[in-house]
Amino acid sequence: MLKKIYCFCKSFTSMNYYTRFSLKKVINTIPLSLFLLSLTPLNNKSLKALEFQWNPNDDYKRLGWYQTNPKKKSKNKIFFFYKPSDRKTSLLSINVKLPDNFKSTLKPKNISLCRVNIGGFNSKTKCLENIPSDIEINREDKKVEIYPISPVPSNKESYAIVFKVTNPQRSGLYQFHSFGKSSGPIPVARYLGSWTIKIDQL
Repeated sequence: MLKKIYCFCKSFTSMNYYTRFSLKKVINTIPLSLFLLSLTPLNNKSLKALEFQWNPNDDYKRLGWYQTNPKKKSKNKIFFFYKPSDRKTSLLSINVKLPDNFKSTLKPKNISLCRVNIGGFNSKTKCLENIPSDIEINREDKKVEIYPISPVPSNKESYAIVFKVTNPQRSGLYQFHSFGKSSGPIPVARYLGSWTIKIDQL
């Protein structure tokens, strides 16, 4: 054993300066690599959620949203936006597919459709005009169905579905999907896009 250690030390000292420097650099980076590896999440479900959000496939379309309170178990108002670019045709009906893990009690009276001002530096996000609608909750299929009295037009205005809810008890990402039935001689239901809502721990 001592002979092997002696041989290694001898060979190390016989290296030129640049070779020893490179070897030391590799050895010194090993602890950093192990530390970075320890920060990598191991939860496959979390990875899939992030992959779907940040690296969407060709069919995925990200829609805008806004919420007044992101804390778990808190009262919240969520605005699910439909900007002009999100509506290629007028919409006879809209439905929102709820995430299976979104544990919150929704009631039709706490859901609305409105023409909306999307806030920025100089203005707040708020409804400008309520759009009279029939609203149903299909609890078996976990979706909200909205039937406006008049079709939502394809114009330069923005619209929003508004949920008044108590946030789920668990923090995390919650993805909602939207589908709409277009107006025309033959109404066709199509995918409009998705919102990924983030609920915070604190």
